[in-house]
Amino acid sequence: MAKITQFFRESKAELKKVVWPTKEDVLSSIRVVIISTLVIAIVLGLLDFGFTEAFRAIMK
Repeated sequence: MAKITQFFRESKAELKKVVWPTKEDVLSSIRVVIISTLVIAIVLGLLDFGFTEAFRAIMK
C-alpha cells in the first residue's frame, strides 16, 4: 500500500512541473491540424481523380 501512495504522491509532484499550453496555443494547434488535414485530403482527392481518369483513358 505504501508503494501505491508513493506513486500517487510522485505523480502529483510531476504534474505540478508540467507547463500546460494556453488556450491560444491549443486553438492555434487545432487550426494547423485542421488546415493541414484539409490540404492533404484535397491533394489526395485530386491524385485519386487524376489516376482514375488516366486509368479510364488507358482502358478505352
